[in-house]
Amino acid sequence: MLRRPTARALLAGLAWAALLALLPWWLGLPLLLALTAALPLLLHRLTQVDALRLSHALGWGLAGLLFALQRALGGDARALCLALLAALVGYSLLAVLQAWLGRAPGPLANGDSTPAWPELALAPIGPAAQIIELQLPQWQSADAHPGGAHYVQGGYRFDDGLQIDDVALPVACSDDARWFVARCSDGSGIVLCDCQRGQLHRLRGWQLSGWYRDQPWLSRDDDAMPLPLSAVRDQDAAAHCAAAEA
Repeated sequence: MLRRPTARALLAGLAWAALLALLPWWLGLPLLLALTAALPLLLHRLTQVDALRLSHALGWGLAGLLFALQRALGGDARALCLALLAALVGYSLLAVLQAWLGRAPGPLANGDSTPAWPELALAPIGPAAQIIELQLPQWQSADAHPGGAHYVQGGYRFDDGLQIDDVALPVACSDDARWFVARCSDGSGIVLCDCQRGQLHRLRGWQLSGWYRDQPWLSRDDDAMPLPLSAVRDQDAAAHCAAAEA
């Protein structure tokens, strides 16, 4: 589908038609013939926008040329009839040219909104792919860890007062020391501590697979696809809702 001409394109067409109307017809006619010859010859080198501009220029220029022609013939009724006859012939030939250009391989063949098949074949489908490489966690068995966490009687105490109970060694920390991860004492899952926000996440049935951009990625087992913490929390929330409804 062709786009509607903009105000700028409309003004340019009117100015071109006015120029040919003011020039003698024997000067305007060679200009239109040159445009008519250039359009099919340069079709494969023109962009879609340039080809459409040339096609519109022919239509506007023909109107100006016809006005100059009837003025040169005297401007009477006879001149007007001859100009109308010339308009019928000229715009018929222009329609034939545009129809041929629409079938010929080139920028006008597919219209404005439909790209050619090579563009469709090379165009990316969906969002750009992103390769995620997880950094494996470094499990530690020491009693003291970054962030001021100390192992005391089956749990960890932080210097800021945060406490994690019923966890066991070993534990892991992210490189920026924001995340502190410990396994539950009964082996049912892990506990994630967001040291920056002071939040605890007890995740039953999950294990730490690794870090990506200093964020924890978790999985149900070694064969399952790892998921970020946000996706894991959404899954657990949906499972709790389903259990409550049942």
